[in-house]
Amino acid sequence: MTGGARSTNGDSGETNAFAAELTRWRDVRSLSRTALAKLMGYDRSYVSKVESGHERPSREFALHADAALKSGGALRTAFREFEAGRTGKPRPPLPFPTDQSAAGSLVVDHDDATLHYDGHTYRLTQRRRLVNGGTEPITRYLIRISVDRYPGDPERSNRLYSENPLTWDEIDLHAWHGQDRSEPMSWSVHHDRDAFKEVWLHFAGDTGHFPLYPGESTWIEYEYTVRDEHWGNWFQRAIRLPTAKLSVSLDFPTDLAPVVWGLHTSMTADAMPFPTAIHRTTDGDRVIFAWSCQDPPPHARYRLEWDFRGRTTTDITPARPSETMAALGVVQDGDPLLRRAARPFDLPAEAEDARRVITELHSAAERIAHAHTFGKGMGIAAPQVGIDRAAALVRPPGTGRPITLLNPSIIESGTETDEQYEGCLSFFDVRCLVPRPMQIHVEHTDITGEKKITVFDRGMARLVAHEVDHLHGTLCRDLLPDGRQSIPVEQYRGTGQTWNYGGPP
Repeated sequence: MTGGARSTNGDSGETNAFAAELTRWRDVRSLSRTALAKLMGYDRSYVSKVESGHERPSREFALHADAALKSGGALRTAFREFEAGRTGKPRPPLPFPTDQSAAGSLVVDHDDATLHYDGHTYRLTQRRRLVNGGTEPITRYLIRISVDRYPGDPERSNRLYSENPLTWDEIDLHAWHGQDRSEPMSWSVHHDRDAFKEVWLHFAGDTGHFPLYPGESTWIEYEYTVRDEHWGNWFQRAIRLPTAKLSVSLDFPTDLAPVVWGLHTSMTADAMPFPTAIHRTTDGDRVIFAWSCQDPPPHARYRLEWDFRGRTTTDITPARPSETMAALGVVQDGDPLLRRAARPFDLPAEAEDARRVITELHSAAERIAHAHTFGKGMGIAAPQVGIDRAAALVRPPGTGRPITLLNPSIIESGTETDEQYEGCLSFFDVRCLVPRPMQIHVEHTDITGEKKITVFDRGMARLVAHEVDHLHGTLCRDLLPDGRQSIPVEQYRGTGQTWNYGGPP
């Protein structure tokens, strides 16, 4: 990786953390000092002095550099550490894997992606600095191109790509080796599916072969395009190799009024908001969302999603709640999938499948939460997003941690019951006043295959029971007492309010 310069501004001769980070990001963006100075509106000599450690950077310089290099706040953080007197030492090199095969010896020093959207087409530019930590030369690198227009509606997505597959002409893939696209890379197809491609990038081109030898490092860059009708409103980065730094930028038209959020899914299948904020900057008619993190753990997934609030529609009739949910990818009442028991997971053998399904549930819940206020909390089951697996997600009211349930079943219920109105995302035009136990004991399986029993009370018992029912083909309207009917949502007065139990929990 690129080392920082020595500082002469009272830092005891150790590496200036801000200068080192500035050099790193200029390297990532493949900019000379002159080009960066022009982009920032600063004199080239000033940029050079800051980077070499001979000039103390100002806060305004750090903010400009962060925005110009789209570092997702990394340069702001480095500046705060610099100002606080924390002189960072050069980061030690990543430990090389003990597996000396070519496939197991690669380390990614920096993984950087920029997704640009012009209102019709997405263009992804992916740059990676690779380090060969093995004993054999590496001659090729595998990349994946995967799209899903309707992640909450797999049948609809499958139908789209079956009738209108992603083609190589549309993708228009190009790849380069070296810091400044100096060497075009050849490539060959590994897998070719309607919505999924895998490609070998070869360390070879028109000028010959340039293997990555042991101990060497290099930048590779590749770029491809996908039309609007093939690309959904999400972008995911999965950590498959040891990685020191991950960064992502989304570049959207300002007039689309984009809103962006992010979810992180770990090895344990828990999904949480990004550990650091997504930074938003505006540059003329473009708005840029940038995010980065250090040392992402293996197998982690970082998923960014967005909504274009400024996109107009010719439909001026307000959508029904059920229509809104259907548009967000929620399977609606009448689909046979909602009436059969979901297929359980064989854990830990199917751990990777479980993580994928849980990621989809978190993604769907986040989309839905942007469209409706859930004062009582919310839940969603895998069949409701078109996936026939026994997984459910429950989000408590307020800021409580989401609960993931795999292969759940209610093994014991309390004798005390109460009646509350429930809404179901699969028929959201009505509300149902149904009785449920005030306490339930739920047996479920951990991602490692360990069986657990969790006790839920009151509102959480109701939320969890609703989702467990979904996984067994039961809907809340099935629980209505004889003679009682659901009520239209217009007659319901509890939207956005918490459960009403009275007294202490």
